[in-house]
Amino acid sequence: MWLSGCATFKSLDVAAHLPLYERTLIYSGTRLDWAAITKNDAALSKLKAAPPSFPLVDLPLSFALDSIFSPLTVSAEIFH
Repeated sequence: MWLSGCATFKSLDVAAHLPLYERTLIYSGTRLDWAAITKNDAALSKLKAAPPSFPLVDLPLSFALDSIFSPLTVSAEIFH
């Protein structure tokens, strides 16, 4: 249940269904949380994922998870 509200998993799940040129992978969960906290509608529409209910609580957890996934997401961005 906790992971279903995680911005990292939400954003990577949405990115999996997008064309390569529309994907935003690197620190996508952190970007989604930050866009929700700052109410940045342009960034939210670019990420195309619904932000979690409590983005301020999710921000440090998404940052940690995005940091763990960073070797994979960076290589996916470079080699796509």
